[in-house]
Amino acid sequence: MIEPKHFLYEVRDRVATITLNRPDRLNALTFEVYRELTDTFAALRNEDDVRSVVITGAGRAFCSGGDVHDIIGELFAKDMEGLLEFTRMTCELIRNIRALPKPVIASLNGTTAGAGACIALASDIRIANPSAKIAFLFVRVGLSGADMGAAHLLPRLVGLAKATEMLYTGDFVSAEEAERIGLYNRVVAAEDLESETRTLAERLARGPSFALAITKEMLNREMNVSLGTALEWEAQAQAICMQHPDYREAYEAFVAKREPVFG
Repeated sequence: MIEPKHFLYEVRDRVATITLNRPDRLNALTFEVYRELTDTFAALRNEDDVRSVVITGAGRAFCSGGDVHDIIGELFAKDMEGLLEFTRMTCELIRNIRALPKPVIASLNGTTAGAGACIALASDIRIANPSAKIAFLFVRVGLSGADMGAAHLLPRLVGLAKATEMLYTGDFVSAEEAERIGLYNRVVAAEDLESETRTLAERLARGPSFALAITKEMLNREMNVSLGTALEWEAQAQAICMQHPDYREAYEAFVAKREPVFG
């Protein structure tokens, strides 16, 4: 059973909701939060009662990144081995989000920066309210913009030119601009964010979980292959899905003019 100590976790109607819960610090991450998030996304693979996942924040921020005092200040005392242990853990979090065979929705309730921006980027879908400005701040504190998968994932959403600008400058982009360039899927009124997110999460949770898992796997695998390879992989994936009970259920539900009930 998943029972984190450093953020809120709830499962309802097959949707797991993770709420970062340090509103007084704009939900800045600590070493403990990083570790628990990483472990939680790994454990969610085996939670059969969870079919989709939402990650959001309490208060006026989604996540402002690593805590200046609890992380950044502490890192100065570490040697190269210790630093690499930390940076590999942060990357493990992104790997676990992308490897989770269930849809992950980032519900961006406010400022989204640094590591928070990378968590949002690694999610499958991003729904934001108008105050959810976003920035990959790393170069502004003397670090590479290529952190936690940003240099790999961001160009695939917004294009190389825009990604280069964002990672070079570390400047904030408004929610409206993030939606325009394809970084956010949609921007909704603040009072509608929770309900819009919930509606989509529940819809995905009712969907064909096997087919969604295969779709996510193929999106991940096809990032760096030729069209010919991708077409062969997709042919194989689709043939596998055609043998799954959900495929027959969808057909029988269509014939009977009813809603499908997927396993």
